[in-house]
Amino acid sequence: MTKTALITGASRGLGYALAEALAPTHHIIAVAKTTGALEELDDHIQAKGGTSTLAPMDITNTDAMATLCRGIFDRWGSLDLWLHAAIHAAPLTPTSHIDSKDLAKSIAANVTATATLISFVSPLLGADGQAVFFDDPCAGEKFFGSYGASKAAQIALARSWQAESATTGPKVHILTPPPMPTATRGRFYPGENRDVLTPAKDAAEALLSQL
Repeated sequence: MTKTALITGASRGLGYALAEALAPTHHIIAVAKTTGALEELDDHIQAKGGTSTLAPMDITNTDAMATLCRGIFDRWGSLDLWLHAAIHAAPLTPTSHIDSKDLAKSIAANVTATATLISFVSPLLGADGQAVFFDDPCAGEKFFGSYGASKAAQIALARSWQAESATTGPKVHILTPPPMPTATRGRFYPGENRDVLTPAKDAAEALLSQL
């Protein structure tokens, strides 16, 4: 029986690379807001002989996420793997100049949606499934107020779930990817030499080897 992998934030960067890496062994359920990018991902997955279900949805839409998880249950009954790569990366700014709308988006996507998804996905993973979160420890750094605080809160949720499920499952992993030449990092570090960064494909394979 083919294993299933739900990837939230699958349309680019690390999420895209994780989907490609898992395609030979898992049916990929790919969630992202950008339909065109998901269709491109599907082409690559099919080229590897894999299959996917595309879910062009916004993770902050609770009703959409509930519908998605109900659909997973109805079709497969359970889920083997959830990789949460979705993130809202607010523009860097001095803390005293944080835009309230950017902060609200950061909290909605990085914190509230994560908590909601944990509650929806946990029953699908059961005792034997695995969930993976990706840390980006920049809390407290200059200009990273919105992103750093909301990302730290996301990982705090994941750590609590990890501790709570240690003896009962699912198994919760919190991994730290190396710096990659993604669009998000490009906005954070526009003058950086991207040639020295780890390609997302290589990072994905290294991270999956830790599961």
